[in-house]
Amino acid sequence: MTTSTPIEPSRTSPRLSPLLRLLILTQLAFNIGFFAVLPFLSAHLGQGVGMAGWLVGFVLGLRTFSQQGLFVVGGALADRYGIRPVVLAGCVLRIAGFAWLGYAERTGAVIGAVLLIGFAAALFSPAVESEVARQAVVHEEAGGQRTRVLALFTVAGQAGAFVGPLLGALLLSVDFRTVCLAGAGIFVLVLAGHAWRLPQHIPGRQRVRLEGGWGALLRNRRFLALCCAYGAYLLAYNQLYLALPDEVERATGSRSAVAWLFALSSLLVVTAQLPVTRWVGARLSPRRSMVAGLLLIGAGFAVVAVSRPAGWTGTAGLLPSAGFVVLLTFGQMLVAPVARAWVPDLAEEGRLGLYTGALSSVSGLIVLLGSSATGSLLDGGLPPALPWLVLAAVPVAVVGLLPRR
Repeated sequence: MTTSTPIEPSRTSPRLSPLLRLLILTQLAFNIGFFAVLPFLSAHLGQGVGMAGWLVGFVLGLRTFSQQGLFVVGGALADRYGIRPVVLAGCVLRIAGFAWLGYAERTGAVIGAVLLIGFAAALFSPAVESEVARQAVVHEEAGGQRTRVLALFTVAGQAGAFVGPLLGALLLSVDFRTVCLAGAGIFVLVLAGHAWRLPQHIPGRQRVRLEGGWGALLRNRRFLALCCAYGAYLLAYNQLYLALPDEVERATGSRSAVAWLFALSSLLVVTAQLPVTRWVGARLSPRRSMVAGLLLIGAGFAVVAVSRPAGWTGTAGLLPSAGFVVLLTFGQMLVAPVARAWVPDLAEEGRLGLYTGALSSVSGLIVLLGSSATGSLLDGGLPPALPWLVLAAVPVAVVGLLPRR
């Protein structure tokens, strides 16, 4: 496929195809259903089921592994069988997993339900994401902008992640089972919509055998370099859940402000992603966009590192954290859509699902290893600025790994 270059958006940019509109709405619905349940899962496991803290962490880790770690499997299956059966199967498993979780009261049942929920996403997410990327290339060839399509996909996902917890919090006033059944109900609607509207055969999509693609992927140094850069971005983003709460608690004595900072990040993505993508797409190549995004992310960590020796507390102490969130979010806007838009240029013909899934799986492994190291840094009794300086250096260091073309 051709390499994406910065182009001035046309005044007569083509409209999104019905398939693209369906897939983007799919991402919105997926995240509403998922995030209606996920934010309340750990509290339910600890208080409702009575699990010990270490077991709650273990179960949540299993969910991440069964989802992120198996994306590459779901992507390969989409290449082999097409996206329709894989997406429909994933929706069925997600419905069953949410319903099971709502009624699960024993540890074994909870673990089974959580694994089913994670594996469902490992099926449908890479299938949808790979087809969005492929359709974005088609849209570009018709005169549109590839990264704008991926930006719309990102905005839809972020909007779902914003609305989902609000719906879950509302339903939690009844009980956690109601939340789970509502999440299952959303996926019933998604399943029905896709059974009706998702084509049996998508023009231009080839089906390939499962075997034969792994060796070429592992030898594709440019793609693996992109995975490393994307993994560094995800590791930085993961600090919203790891390093940021500790910093907020240090500054204010509680973690309540973290929710507001999360809302700030979501609001920025929903309102600014498309204008940022439009502006950057007309001026920067994919590589330069990712370089700029990674440098912004590094700058966000540096803001906290520089301020830490001052030991600010209260409202003033929250300013570095807010600066970190803003810079990280703008960096995300530059990195995430471009990285996914770049994959079709690096993927082997007919194996875009495999490569899309591998991007998530490889970067997820990087996050897993990096988060362990980050936790050691934060708990190691080091000078307060040092962990943040190390975290600032990671996205800057991977800039040199990005493919030149």
